[in-house]
Amino acid sequence: MKSILDFARAHREAQPIVMVTAYDATMARIVAASEADAILVGDSAAMVVHGLPSTIHATLEMMVLHTAAVRRGAPEAVVVADMPFITFRRGIAEAVRAAGVLMQAGATAVKLEGVTGHEDVVSHLVGSGIPVMGHLGLTPQSVNQLGGYRLQGRSENDAAKLLAASLRLEELGAFALVLECVPAALAEQITRHRSVPIIGIGAGAATSGQILVLNDLLGLDASFRPKFSRRYRDGHGEILAALNEYARDVRTARFPARAEVLA
Repeated sequence: MKSILDFARAHREAQPIVMVTAYDATMARIVAASEADAILVGDSAAMVVHGLPSTIHATLEMMVLHTAAVRRGAPEAVVVADMPFITFRRGIAEAVRAAGVLMQAGATAVKLEGVTGHEDVVSHLVGSGIPVMGHLGLTPQSVNQLGGYRLQGRSENDAAKLLAASLRLEELGAFALVLECVPAALAEQITRHRSVPIIGIGAGAATSGQILVLNDLLGLDASFRPKFSRRYRDGHGEILAALNEYARDVRTARFPARAEVLA
């Protein structure tokens, strides 16, 4: 993808959209060289990179730092940056300032969670030339209100609310929506009724595309295995084996070898 317009084109042509998170220049460079379509600089960086307990702890400064690093690693990629907790609930002026800083750091677009209570912010951002991606279902910034990391939209009433929220975000000008941890049948219904692409994570296979956290699909955390994700590599095991091999080589004087010594 070269721009956010390609999201709509892929959706029209029924070409699945592939997104993945990245938080630093090295990983962004690898993602940019892959067949993935776009990068999300998620506020999950607070947990994945900084070891904090939830995404609530992500700050604007943190997100700017990671967004700039990803942009340097992937100068031509579509990069969507999460707006961190509360930054879009302090009024239009503060939301525009925060989104503007992320755009100046290298974001192609911003993503924000939910819609109720900040419809005016979404509309104003879009009207200001800042592309907005929505996020519904399990919205991690609201994890305390939701009672934990739980499947959303189970009841008929909750499903209707999600369907209405997706319509509202489309009306406000969001170019795409992330739908997280909802029943597959509901995700399929929302995708069928929206003209903007729906990117799923834990939302079944009938959405317009999928997004995964890079560290999860690489298997870098041996203790974290979300049911909706898939490990494509045992990154933890492979990296651990490489480190142990390096340590053994140093202790047995096999590293550095003669060819690796500077004359």
